[in-house]
Amino acid sequence: MAITGRTALLAALGALVVGLLLPSWSGILAVEGILLFGILCDLACAAPVRKLHITRSGDTSVRQGDTAEVHLTIHNPSGRPLRARIRDAWPPSSWHPGTEVAASRHRLTLPAGERRRVTTHLHPTRRGDRTADRITVRSLGPLGLAARQGSHRVPWTVRVLPPFHSRKHLPSRLARLRELDGRTSLLVRGQGTEFDSLREYIPGDDTRSIDWRATARRGTVAVRTWRPERDRHILIVLDTGRTSAGRVGDAPRLDAAMDAALLLAVLATRAGDRVDLLAYDRHVRASVQGRHANDILPALVNAMAPLEPELIESDAPGLVATVLHRAPHRSLVVLLTSLDAAPMEEGLLPVLPQLTHRHEVLIASVADPRIQELAQGRGTLDAVYAAAAAEQARTERLRTAQRLSRHGITIVDAPPTDIAPALADAYLALKATGRL
Repeated sequence: MAITGRTALLAALGALVVGLLLPSWSGILAVEGILLFGILCDLACAAPVRKLHITRSGDTSVRQGDTAEVHLTIHNPSGRPLRARIRDAWPPSSWHPGTEVAASRHRLTLPAGERRRVTTHLHPTRRGDRTADRITVRSLGPLGLAARQGSHRVPWTVRVLPPFHSRKHLPSRLARLRELDGRTSLLVRGQGTEFDSLREYIPGDDTRSIDWRATARRGTVAVRTWRPERDRHILIVLDTGRTSAGRVGDAPRLDAAMDAALLLAVLATRAGDRVDLLAYDRHVRASVQGRHANDILPALVNAMAPLEPELIESDAPGLVATVLHRAPHRSLVVLLTSLDAAPMEEGLLPVLPQLTHRHEVLIASVADPRIQELAQGRGTLDAVYAAAAAEQARTERLRTAQRLSRHGITIVDAPPTDIAPALADAYLALKATGRL
């Protein structure tokens, strides 16, 4: 049972009437008795809430930032019309801040024996699974003085997928990939390239690409053309440990790393390579293996959606052992982690030779642009101290990158807005030089 604002207003007016005109117990009973009678009549005429049949339908997944629609179908089996106010409760991150009240409330008038559908529009602001809470229905009487109230639990889950902002960089990288496929041996000559075709010699071609046997057969000088190797194995490893929880701008480092991984995965599959995913800190948090090129993007975004940084130190030996188990043959291992000096030197650096002995390794890290801003500060004493600390952090990061490079590892260190295209460019460079 619930009392409406109209009832409170009438009770206040009744008290005023009693105080001015009928200041006695009989006056109180007369005025407030009428109001009580109206409340009881409203409750008797209101449609029962417990007997309502409510089902859900609609979207089960949505990209972060897009809109999902979840429908409530309400059937009123009673013989009384339903005048209802409905609250469809979801976690706060299901809407933009300040909009949840308007988005989750519905008004409905439903005749006896009929059904209606109302729609809740969700605008999720975080990745992961959003599970519906209870549906609260307040059934009002015809006078609007009182209402029956009850709740129904109708399970429904909407998975919020990573937004994939870096998709806008895909056309330009695909154009470079097509250009790479059409280059001459002068530009892509190197170990691991595949013979493509023969064509007539053009002045400026590398004389080392001349095929003398074909030249003798044709009677004209012929040169070999090459294309990058296809069907290479790419293993993308997301470090979900403590360092991935650091916020850069408005989001954790892990979100920017995911976005870069998605762009690389789509680009690599378009290039004819096979892509797998591993998310690891001390245990495997997500894994995608052996997917067809057409299924790789849906599989990746579904695997990444519920991932959250774990506030624990990553187990570097366990990560390397898991990678070696997942990739027994030579592969490109792309590790998205932090270049912070302490966790890198104490954890990953001692075990990296095990990886580089068998695989080509690329390490990508999300840099904090705030450090660059702080390093330029000079106006006050505090700004100078902050600049000194920022410069020290940059120096340590550069020193760590140099130590990794001496192991033959390719390093990509870029801010969140640039990490995805920079990682794609590094992959294309490795492919162009035949290092895959």
